[in-house]
Amino acid sequence: MTKIATWAAWRVLICCALLTPCALPRWAVAGAAPAWVTPPVSAPNVAQHLFFSAAVGAPVSYHVYLPDAYTSEPLRRFPVLYWLHGSNSVLTGITPVSAAFDAAIDAGHLPPLILVFANGLPQGMWCDAESGLQPVESMLIDDLLTEVDLRFRTLAETRARLVEGFSMGGYGAARLALLHPDRFGAASMLGAGPLQLDFLVDDPNLQPIEVRQRILAEVYGNSLAVFEARSPWRLAELNPPSPGYRLRQIIGTLDFTLGPNRDFHAHLDKLGISHSYIEVANVGHSVPAIMNALGADFWAFHREALAQADRLHADGFE
Repeated sequence: MTKIATWAAWRVLICCALLTPCALPRWAVAGAAPAWVTPPVSAPNVAQHLFFSAAVGAPVSYHVYLPDAYTSEPLRRFPVLYWLHGSNSVLTGITPVSAAFDAAIDAGHLPPLILVFANGLPQGMWCDAESGLQPVESMLIDDLLTEVDLRFRTLAETRARLVEGFSMGGYGAARLALLHPDRFGAASMLGAGPLQLDFLVDDPNLQPIEVRQRILAEVYGNSLAVFEARSPWRLAELNPPSPGYRLRQIIGTLDFTLGPNRDFHAHLDKLGISHSYIEVANVGHSVPAIMNALGADFWAFHREALAQADRLHADGFE
């Protein structure tokens, strides 16, 4: 057991002994424990790590892919891409996504980088729940970014930090980029959703209404107004990024989120927000299918976004 995990266990025991439930993590008081620590995933160059999140009040797990250059160039620092998973897929994308990035680095399509697979809970929506029980956004922004920069040889600057996500993670990437442009220099949304303003819209192509009702209750306090206020649609209106900000949106023409993605693209155009928009023909809701269809072109966004990071390294960033 790590020192972090040991301290967390003692903390709970001490709090219980002192009969001070207010000092316990809020999920412990409520009696429902989110899955902040997942089983480890075994994949080449990938390792699981634990850290104590002040926002959560407990240990949280995450996985990290390190390129071969991290070992072969011990004095080098690397840019970081935070990968945000989709709903109910906290672990399933780690192996194929890390393999795709590894192959792209080997092929010279993008420079070596550190890839962080954050734990956003199965349906955490990459935002803080109204109940306080699932502070996913605070965990990532306030705690995980600092943890990664302290533990690994990163280029700890905004221009060397990217966020990318699929489905719920694409929604999260848009939210976090618009809310925290000082933390991420670029953002990429793949098959992002939900991008519509009405979370309970009657559309058989979207998630079953029962699933959306449960998420609305667990994350947004059963309030459509809260969902709308936190949507990338409204955040783009309130927090438009600077003209040079890199924002990418990719959607397959067979993806069930195609309609809302087209609407969001049109909304960004109307707001004058610079972004790249790509529709991939005959591709559904699948990251590997998107990557395979676009081939080397998929990595152009990352290369351009990380061009300044390469200059940071060349200038001897410490």
